Amino acid sequence: MSTAEAEINPDGSTNVPPVDPPMSDSSDNGSSEKFNTAGDAGTEEPFTGYEIPEETVSSTDPAIYLALAILLVGIIAMVVVWMRRKKNKSGSADDFFENLDGDKFNLQLPAAVDEYYQIREKCEEQGWVPGKPPANPQAQQNGPHRVMAQALMKRCIADIPLVTHVQKESTGMNKLYSQSMCSVKQWRSYQAAEAMVSGEVDEVRAEADEIEPGWSGVIWRQAMQYHQMLKQRHEMEAKSAAQQKEKEVAEAAKTKAIKDKVDAERRKIALAEKTAQDLIKQEEREAQSKKSFNGAGMKKGFLSNNNKKK
Repeated sequence: MSTAEAEINPDGSTNVPPVDPPMSDSSDNGSSEKFNTAGDAGTEEPFTGYEIPEETVSSTDPAIYLALAILLVGIIAMVVVWMRRKKNKSGSADDFFENLDGDKFNLQLPAAVDEYYQIREKCEEQGWVPGKPPANPQAQQNGPHRVMAQALMKRCIADIPLVTHVQKESTGMNKLYSQSMCSVKQWRSYQAAEAMVSGEVDEVRAEADEIEPGWSGVIWRQAMQYHQMLKQRHEMEAKSAAQQKEKEVAEAAKTKAIKDKVDAERRKIALAEKTAQDLIKQEEREAQSKKSFNGAGMKKGFLSNNNKKK
């Protein structure tokens, strides 16, 4: 086998001289190596990748596109129907968000808060000192200390609906915010309401300790108990009033029924009396008519004498 050195051109290409085909050798196991050359120049052909036989490339079936299109149309129709049903339902998410945008968290402290500070000012004028216990049991029962305690408890009871409202909405609002299901306006409105209620709770506790040291730990529990008692009382009063109203309505209906029955009997009796009077008058007229027909001034035998003369 003859060999030759390859020449390198100035542009970087190489000229490879023809290579004699290798001689078969028992050590080659009958194999031979081939080199690609480009014409007479002997330049090496650039690698363009493997060619894929045309028979291995299969075209996509158009039925697949048709099935995908039908499936997409079906999904869109189902989504539209679902959205319409959801929109028609009461208490939907849109209504919930609208309520949040409205007055759901537009909370205000009760009037009992201002009343408490007015009473506190008057008690301080009378000599009450914050944090100082009363001098004797009598002052504790009848003095400014008792007035302050009653005013603070009234304030605390009036705050219970606000506290329970914020506590009830807290879990839901935090969940909505974590899932990005509420607007910034809704979240800020809730945060403002929560901060206001939290500040009021802390203020009541501080005032409780100034009236009676240690009272801050139980005042809210006591206020909740009183609130439940007042709520039950109001419910019982409302129920009693409703029952009383129903009773009055039933009695009025019963009285009206009796009156209607009496009036009907009276009308029946009056009609019977009128009918009887009409019959009597009719009989009198008939009797008068018969009497007039017989001729009250006609002599007896007048007709019979005339017949005899004839």
